[in-house]
Amino acid sequence: MRIHLTNVFVDDQEKARRFYTDVLGFVTKHDVPVGADRWLTVVSADAPEGPELLLEPSGHRAVGPYKAALFEDGIPAASFAVDDVRAEFARMSGLGVRFTQEPVDAGPVVVAVLDDTCGNLVQLMQTK
Repeated sequence: MRIHLTNVFVDDQEKARRFYTDVLGFVTKHDVPVGADRWLTVVSADAPEGPELLLEPSGHRAVGPYKAALFEDGIPAASFAVDDVRAEFARMSGLGVRFTQEPVDAGPVVVAVLDDTCGNLVQLMQTK
């Protein structure tokens, strides 16, 4: 068994697509109109056949309270592996990305948390 698809709920799919591709470095895999929304997925540029991240619209009534509670409590909606958290922190800070947690050494990992501008916190994690 392996992960094929997972999702984050986003307030604006186009804004999310730009952030996840232009800032985080993912590439668009699928962008298919589905009514007023889109089936919009991104993948790692290093693993285009790997797991997909669905940038899913936040329209369901349960999503707003769920996202708000996670955000208010500082809980990331997703976690992405990077080779060097401190380098990514510097690069993204230079692009104006707002971090809610600067890089922190947490035993076997270094982590940082950023605001994806679409209603989510995202953790970056580097395994030592």
